[in-house]
Amino acid sequence: MDLPVEFLDKYKNILGNEFEEFLKSFDREAVSGFRINPLKNLSSIESSDYEAISESSFGYYGKISGKSVEHVCGLIYSQEPAAQVVAESAGVQSGMKVLDLCAAPGGKSTHLLSFLGNEGLLVSNEISHKRSKILVENIERFGARNVVVLNESPKRLAKVFTQYFDAIILDAPCSGEGMFRKDSDAIQYWSPDYPQNCANLQREIVEEAMKMLAPGGSLIYSTCTWSEEENEDIVKWILENYPNMKLMNIPKINGQSEGIDMPEVVRCWPHHFLGEGQFVAKLNDRRDKVTDKKIKVGKSKLTNEQKKLWDEFYKKNLLTDFLSAGILQVFGDNLYFLPEGLPDLSKLKIARNGLHLGVFKKNRFEPSFALGLALRPEEVERTLEINEEQFRKYVAGETLTIGECISNGWVQLVINGNGLGFAKFVNGVVKNYFPKGLRFSY
Repeated sequence: MDLPVEFLDKYKNILGNEFEEFLKSFDREAVSGFRINPLKNLSSIESSDYEAISESSFGYYGKISGKSVEHVCGLIYSQEPAAQVVAESAGVQSGMKVLDLCAAPGGKSTHLLSFLGNEGLLVSNEISHKRSKILVENIERFGARNVVVLNESPKRLAKVFTQYFDAIILDAPCSGEGMFRKDSDAIQYWSPDYPQNCANLQREIVEEAMKMLAPGGSLIYSTCTWSEEENEDIVKWILENYPNMKLMNIPKINGQSEGIDMPEVVRCWPHHFLGEGQFVAKLNDRRDKVTDKKIKVGKSKLTNEQKKLWDEFYKKNLLTDFLSAGILQVFGDNLYFLPEGLPDLSKLKIARNGLHLGVFKKNRFEPSFALGLALRPEEVERTLEINEEQFRKYVAGETLTIGECISNGWVQLVINGNGLGFAKFVNGVVKNYFPKGLRFSY
C-alpha cells in the first residue's frame, strides 16, 4: 500500500521497534465482523459457524450477505471488530438516556440499542442529511422501539437537551488513518495538517456535547485514527477544561493497547488487534446526579377520526400493550410512537420521530414496514409464515400466491420467527408492501 511519507515518518517515530510490524499489517486483508441482534429471534443463526470475538457481548468475525434473510430482517449487523469496541466500552445499561452524536451509518447506535433492550432512550443524530437516511434504514431494520433519529448540528441539539443524557457517545469526525487498509480512498484525504484540522473541529463538538451531559453521566470519546492530536491530546484538553470529568480505565482485551502516555484509554493497532484502527476514551462526570426534572413534551394529538382508525387497527391486529408506555404523535398523515421523557423536538430536524407506526389514508390506517419489523410474531394477531423462496420473490417486489385459506386483511409476514413487515392478504394473494427503495433481486 502506497502510504504518505509524512505518515510513515510520524509513526516510525511513535512506534519505534514496532513500526515494521505496523507497516506489514497494511498488506494484510481488512478484518470483517458482525454483531447479532438480541432484540430478534436468533434461532435460525448457527453461531457455531462463526468465531466469536472474545469477551464481546454480540460480536463475531466474518462476512455477512446484505441479501440474506438474517440481514434483511435485522438479525445481524455488519461492523468490523475495532468499531465494536466503542459501544462495548460505554457501559450503557437498560433504562438510560443515551446520545449517539455522530451516528451514521448506524453501527454504534444499533450496538447501543442491544444494551438498552427497548428500555430507556437513544437519540441517534447525524448532521449529514444524506447519511441520516442510511442511519434511519439501518435502525428500522434493527427493530428497536426506543430510538429517535435527528439530523442536526451539535450546537442546535445542545439548546434542547441541556444536561439531559446519562451517556454520550462521540465517535468524532477524524483523519481516518485507522481506515486506510479498509478504504484506500481515505489515504487521498490525508495530509500532515489534516489531523490538527480535525482536532480543532473535535474540540468544538466536545464543547457542545458537554452541555448535554447530565451530572454523573459518561462521555465516550472515540475516533478511527491513530493521531495523538485527535486522541490523547483531546482527552487532555477535556480534563484541563472540565475539572468535573474523570478519565476511567477501560480494560484491554484481545490485543488492545494502552494510549500514548495514557494507560486508561484503548488503542487498536492492526499489528496487535484483529481489526482496523480505533481509539476509545471514557470520562465520567463527578458531579452529583440530580433527580429527573419535568420536561415539556411536544404533543400532536390525533383527531377523533384518526384515533378511531388507529384503535380499530390496534384492536383487530395487535396483541401488545408496549404502546401504553409512550406518546403517539401525528406528523402530517403519519403516526409515530415516541418513548416517554423526550423534550419538545419541534425546533429540530427529525429524520425519524420514534417508531413509525403507519399512515392514515382515506377511511383506513395502513401499518408501516418499520412496525412489522419491530413487532414479534406473538405480538400480532395474524401472521403468515413464508419460506425462503417466497422471501426472494417478495423482496424483489412480487406478489405471493398462498394456498392457505385465511381471511382477508393485514398480516405480518414472518420468516424464521421474525417479522418482515405487514402485507395485505386478499383472496389468496399477498400484495407486496416491501418498500420500493429496498427491493433487490438475487
